[in-house]
Amino acid sequence: MGGTMDGTKQRRRGDTRRRIQDVALELFAEHGYEKTSLREIAERLDVTKAALYYHFKTKEEILVSIFEDLTQPIEDLIEWGRQQPPTLATKQEIIRRYADTLAEATPLFRFMHENQATVRDLQIGESFKARIHSLRDIIVDPDADLVDQVRCASAIFTLHAGMFLLQDMGDDPKEKNRAVLEVATDLVTQAHRGAGGS
Repeated sequence: MGGTMDGTKQRRRGDTRRRIQDVALELFAEHGYEKTSLREIAERLDVTKAALYYHFKTKEEILVSIFEDLTQPIEDLIEWGRQQPPTLATKQEIIRRYADTLAEATPLFRFMHENQATVRDLQIGESFKARIHSLRDIIVDPDADLVDQVRCASAIFTLHAGMFLLQDMGDDPKEKNRAVLEVATDLVTQAHRGAGGS
């Protein structure tokens, strides 16, 4: 019985934590990170500042937790990719999974794009860049021609461009995401053919 109660309590605490993260990200997007206070986050959540403080002491803690939670799938993908043979199928799967991860974390990446100084100050940017370099190292064959290496690296850039530079292209976001994924996958496929891979 005690185990079930503890599990329920933890789940509720996790739900509250997620609600705080979602509301904070909303307010950061609406008013800017610098102009958003813990008090405003608490008011939007309809809780006391003390209740919010129980989960997070600062808005920096909230932002770092959002980043860590939403980018954990990238870390998992890197681990998975390192354990796979460097085949075309592996590289295409990495691109597909990374596209899904970006789509799930769109509000965070939009925030990162629009608040680059804050991202730099909190070291989130460096951590994200290190993860992207790890992904790049998995899909780029260091023995391939430079053009094919650039193709593979450009596949990752294409997925990022789909989030930021191509927002106003097309009416259907799902259709746009499919088109971006197709182009990114084509780049990896062309690079693999150029390397004489199977």
